[in-house]
Amino acid sequence: MFDSDTGSDATSKRTTRRVFIASAAAAAASLAALWVFRSPGIEASTAIHGTPGQVTLVNFSNNGTNLGPQTVAKIVKTDGEWYRQLGANSFNIARRADTEVPYSGASWKEHRHGIYRCLCCDTALFGSETKFDSGTGWPSFWAPIAKENIAEKPDTSLGIERTEILCARCEAHLGHVFNDGPEPTGLRYCMNSASMHFNPAQINPA
Repeated sequence: MFDSDTGSDATSKRTTRRVFIASAAAAAASLAALWVFRSPGIEASTAIHGTPGQVTLVNFSNNGTNLGPQTVAKIVKTDGEWYRQLGANSFNIARRADTEVPYSGASWKEHRHGIYRCLCCDTALFGSETKFDSGTGWPSFWAPIAKENIAEKPDTSLGIERTEILCARCEAHLGHVFNDGPEPTGLRYCMNSASMHFNPAQINPA
C-alpha cells in the first residue's frame, strides 16, 4: 500500500525534514559503529545479547495467513554468535542499533506481496499490505503484522525522544516509529532492511 499524498507541498516538506533528520541520525550512528568495530575480538565476544524467558508471538505464513499464537523461548546469543550469523553490516544494525544509509537497503523499494521477517530469528514483523512509500529511503509501514511480535523502547541516544522498535523474540533493533504516517494509523514504522528479510507470497497454481 502506498501513500498517494506524497506529491502535495505539505507532505513534500515533511518528507524533506524526515530525510534530513534521519540522515543525520544515520551518520552519527555509523560513526559510533566504526568505533565499535575498531575494538578487536567481536567475533569471539561472549557478551550476552538478549533477555532469557518466553514470549507469545503470532505466526503467519508468507501469504499472510494468521496461523495463531504460539509461546516460544526468547533467543539469547553471545555477540560473537550474532556476529558470525549476521555478518558485520547486519550485526552492526540489528544488534548494535546502527542505521543503514537511506536508499541503500534491499527492501525499501520492494513492492511484491509477502512478509518481512526478522533476520535474526525469522519472526513475522510486517506485511506488504501496510507498506507505503515514505520518501525517506527506508522501508516504511503504517502497522506491524501483529503487535505481539514487536516491542517498543524509549530512545534518547541522539538527544531527542524517539521510540525504538525491537523484535519481541530476539530483541533485534529494527528501527523507530513516528507519528507522521498515513491513515488509518497515522504511524510510520521506519525500519532497516538489514534487520529483516523478505519472504514473497507463494502463488498457488490454478
